[in-house]
Amino acid sequence: MVDAGASLGVAPREGLSHVRGATDTPLSTATIAQLLAQTATRWPQRPAVVFREQGVRWTWAQFQAEVDRFAAGLAALGLRPGDRLGIWSPNRVEWLVTQFATARIGVILVNINPAYRLAELEYALNASGCRAIVSARQLRSSDYLGMLQALAPELAGCAPGRLKASRLPGLEIVIRMGEERTPGMLNYDDVLARGDAAGTAGLDALDAALDCHDAINIQFTSGTTGNPKGATLTHHNVVNNARCVAQAMNFSEQDSLCIPVPLYHCFGMVLAVLACVSTGAQMVFPGEVFDAGATLAAAAEEACTALHGVPTMFIAELDHPDFARFDLGRLRTGIMAGSPCPIETMKRVVSQMHMREITIAYGMTETSPVSFQSSAQDDLAHRVSTVGRIQPHLEAKVVDGTGQTVPVGEKGELWVRGYSVMKGYWGDAEKTRLAVTDGWMRTGDLATLDADGYCNIVGRVKDMLIRGGENIYPREIEEFLFRHPKVQSVQVFGVPDPKYGEEVCAWIVLKPGEMAVEDEIRAFCREQIAHYKVPRYIRFVPELPMTVTGKAQKFVMRQRMIEELGLGESRTA
Repeated sequence: MVDAGASLGVAPREGLSHVRGATDTPLSTATIAQLLAQTATRWPQRPAVVFREQGVRWTWAQFQAEVDRFAAGLAALGLRPGDRLGIWSPNRVEWLVTQFATARIGVILVNINPAYRLAELEYALNASGCRAIVSARQLRSSDYLGMLQALAPELAGCAPGRLKASRLPGLEIVIRMGEERTPGMLNYDDVLARGDAAGTAGLDALDAALDCHDAINIQFTSGTTGNPKGATLTHHNVVNNARCVAQAMNFSEQDSLCIPVPLYHCFGMVLAVLACVSTGAQMVFPGEVFDAGATLAAAAEEACTALHGVPTMFIAELDHPDFARFDLGRLRTGIMAGSPCPIETMKRVVSQMHMREITIAYGMTETSPVSFQSSAQDDLAHRVSTVGRIQPHLEAKVVDGTGQTVPVGEKGELWVRGYSVMKGYWGDAEKTRLAVTDGWMRTGDLATLDADGYCNIVGRVKDMLIRGGENIYPREIEEFLFRHPKVQSVQVFGVPDPKYGEEVCAWIVLKPGEMAVEDEIRAFCREQIAHYKVPRYIRFVPELPMTVTGKAQKFVMRQRMIEELGLGESRTA
């Protein structure tokens, strides 16, 4: 057994798959706003924020001032601690400001996936009871304002901030980005102006009344039984996870992180933004959405020392036709997460992108998100074949079907406990009870722990699939496809894909006498569910393979598709 495990605080119980992280550095009790204030006070004139596509460059002092202006404006609109505000946008500076402005006044930020369509947007706003939403105008083919108007036609005749919509009964305030005017909506700059008029004198008193254990963020995760669940996170959850992640990368105010990952996800919001804020490192956003060329240009021209991404992002960057002309010599670290990394890709990232200290991270939204992470000192084999070791102040174990801890090296379900476990699923005590047992978050992932405390994710207890870093639960797509008037029954599952790790496949039994084609099903999906959930492969079958007890045999369907398509297994075991 190597000595490094003990030095990192990993202490497996003798012979059992149970590890605990180090506790030598105390946890923070700061709120998100206090974390930003500490950094802005310490390094007011250091560079903090760069949004290249929008031409924004702010120091920490300027960033803090902009956050306070918007926070004061939100408070002037009547938003109070505990209210929910949705944010629906790609990576824009308004997203970043909203993240900290809501935290400043205790308003709970609800992250809405930029890929959502009508059905998903309606559900997210109503399930969380959003009183306000900040929205971009559009993203590619997604007309955000058009979708909001479709769900709330009452916007056409209401005064801005006074919406009363039958389909969105809780929503009162719609704030749009951009300079154009839209009936019933406030402009983002209008809120800043209200903040200027109201002043920021009262913000400190609001912030002082907040507690680090207050809920501050709701992130929707796809549900195995239909609708997404709103994982509710606290200041304490995300601030401390960000600090631990930054520590694993040896971050400081001298670092500059290139952030092509989306802000709506924990990867961008916590592992990137809050990790930078906790250390004074600069945040560099290449563009609204991922583009390999823009990311390489940002990393080179801004002299970034770190870069985050899922494996497919790194592959796209390495294979970019102009890769060789970008000077990436300052890069040293970053995080690769979201899906297993092929060893050859990791070798290329280390050698060609100079990221000799790149780390692998594992977690889930419900654990804020990172539970395990490799360190800069781990050898390449461990960084590829495992997800590292337990993070500080956390505890993990691998259990069998009865909840008993299994011996080292044996497979079982991974459970995690500690400060990072979510407050619960918003408004759903029953789903929370099923997910969290005596403080242990049941991850649903099959894993092994070795004698040195390294964790290896070997599968999933249920049938969740991961496409390009996005967690997809087939039942959610099945429930949606059942709405199609021609569909009698459907099963959705993942098949291997060399680019995205997995792709979505649907087997459909049509109602008697009905006929359909694949594009008809895809067209039904496209305006209602996120693009990454739309099945790439669709097969119409006369019946589904079933067990004698009537359960669909997804493993049989999956194997048949692998054989039919000539696919190989792409996931590492």
